Amino acid sequence: MKKHSAIPAAVAAFLALGACGSLDSNVLGGLATGGARALGAGDTFANALGAGVGTFADSSKAARELSPENEYYIGRAVAATITARYKVYDEAPGLQLYLNKICNTIVINSPRPEIFNGYHVGILDTQEINAFASPGGHIFLTRGLIACTATEDELASVIAHEIAHIQLQHGLTAVRNSRYIGAAVSGFAAGAGSAAGGDIRELAGILEDSVAEIINAMVNTGYAREQEYDADSEALALLAAAGYEPSSIVQTLQALGKKQETGSGFGKTHPAPRDRLAQVNKDLDKYHTPETRPYRKARFSIVKQEM
Repeated sequence: MKKHSAIPAAVAAFLALGACGSLDSNVLGGLATGGARALGAGDTFANALGAGVGTFADSSKAARELSPENEYYIGRAVAATITARYKVYDEAPGLQLYLNKICNTIVINSPRPEIFNGYHVGILDTQEINAFASPGGHIFLTRGLIACTATEDELASVIAHEIAHIQLQHGLTAVRNSRYIGAAVSGFAAGAGSAAGGDIRELAGILEDSVAEIINAMVNTGYAREQEYDADSEALALLAAAGYEPSSIVQTLQALGKKQETGSGFGKTHPAPRDRLAQVNKDLDKYHTPETRPYRKARFSIVKQEM
């Protein structure tokens, strides 16, 4: 393992905070401030991308062995890095509460309703059309993406897609060198509680390299096409189980196809909407739900006015 001369500020703050907190802007703001100082151009997060490469199967196996607590720890550091790049939008508390209620409705009916610190949705103050989901339950939607949705069900389809990434552990499998995750399985908790500087520095290196690869997949390269298709397929099942209209993902993808640019946001990190639509339409006939969208129209209109 390569040596790290110092603990990055974002990692140090993360270790000190431990398991407390959620997507509160003050908590993540403190992490983001440290992250902004630590993660300048050419810093070790970017350099870490040149580390050794393992197989996808190895990473998947290691991810399955990771405890929910350690999965959350890694995801918390990823969330801190996201909020170092994008400002958290905290001027619409009603909208944020609304997004979290949608999220809770979906996850409570999902195969994995409980995780270490729960699922939390935050809003990023940018008109870029994008969304992110870090391991352990942190979900971010940009204001630009929220503006693309015309119904609660379309908004739910975006959240369901991000929940699917979390439940399918796509973020963790982006860590192609499985030794990072493997080391976390055996030593993360012990390292976090150790007063020995050597243990903490090694832990910081493991975390730093893992987060770098996850961020690269989320923000720069995107997940593999198969993972995006799997997330869409899983989103259909999640929506149907929660009583939302599964076909709402079709309307969302159609809207994205009209508005997104290929060089940024969703267009940079996701397959073309027409390709995703082709895959979604293969599975859509499996799901039949009662028409209940009119009941949600009024509350969607009221809450979205906060934007």
